Amino acid sequence: MRIRPKKQEVDNVDVSPLIDMVFILLIFFMVTTTFVKDMKLDLERPSAASASKSDAKVVRVYIDNTSQVYIDNQPVQLWAIQSKLRDLLRTASEKSVLVISDDTIPVETLIDVVDECRMSGAKDVAVSTSKEMG
Repeated sequence: MRIRPKKQEVDNVDVSPLIDMVFILLIFFMVTTTFVKDMKLDLERPSAASASKSDAKVVRVYIDNTSQVYIDNQPVQLWAIQSKLRDLLRTASEKSVLVISDDTIPVETLIDVVDECRMSGAKDVAVSTSKEMG
C-alpha cells in the first residue's frame, strides 16, 4: 500500500526577499548608469547666427581659457589628440567631433585642434557656439 504524503499548502508568501532583490537591482543600475553631460569648465563660447543643436553621440573635445585641451574629462597635449581620438572614433558609429572652446583662446590653437581632429579620422568636425540673439 502506498502512502501518499500530505499536500503542504502555504498560507502566505514572504515577499521581503523579493523586495530586497528589487532594491539591490535598482541600486546596481543607478550606480552603473553613465550620464552624458558636459565637463564643468567655465567656458564663454563664441556666438554665431547659424548655431544649431549637436547630436549627443559626438565625441567632445574641450579647450579652456588657458588653451588646455580635454578629451574624456582628461587633459591631453596637442600632439596626443590624434591617438586619443582614433581610439574613441574606432568604436563610434558616427565619426563626428565637436570642439567646445572658450572665446578667448587664440585662433591658432583652435585651428591646430581642429586639424588634429580631422587627421585622427573624424568625418565631421564642428566648433560649438552659442546661439546669437538678435
